[in-house]
Parts: sequence; C-alpha cells; structure tokens
Amino acid sequence: MKVFVTSNAKKQLSRCPDHIARKFDYWVDLLQTIGLREARKFKGFHDEPLHGDRKSQRSVRLSKGYRVIYRELDGQRYEVIEVLEVNKHEY
Repeated sequence: MKVFVTSNAKKQLSRCPDHIARKFDYWVDLLQTIGLREARKFKGFHDEPLHGDRKSQRSVRLSKGYRVIYRELDGQRYEVIEVLEVNKHEY
C-alpha cells in the first residue's frame, strides 16, 4: 500500500489538533499493514464514498469533526491512494 499525501493535506494536518494527526498516522499505518480493503471494515473510521462533485473520492472520519478525503489511484500491482484533504467537517 502506497499513500501519497498532497501538500494541501500536509498543511491542513499541521493545523489540526495533535490527537487528529495521531489518528491520521494510525489510519495510514493500518492501510500499510492490512491494506485498504480490510481497513474499510473498521467501523470507527466510517469509510464511505462521496457523491456529487466528489463522486470518485471517499471519506474517512478521524473524529466527529475531522475527516480525510482520499481517492484511489490506478496502481498496477499494489494499492495506491492519494490523500487530498484533512478538514473540519461542517455538520
């Protein structure tokens, strides 16, 4: 599993509370250990597809307020994702 984090997402992560950054690191470690398909089964992250303008993207919740927006890239022999955003979600 290869995880690319965009510069925008890195910037947003640097502004997040420490516990959010740690949960993000945990999620990335989980992806690299067991893979994306298995990590999606963890109910605590609420991995879900997005709709509308973000149709090809997915969301993972780091807390009630923060989420990661990512998309799968076309990897030939392994899974690749690109983290697009880490933001404070408005409910």
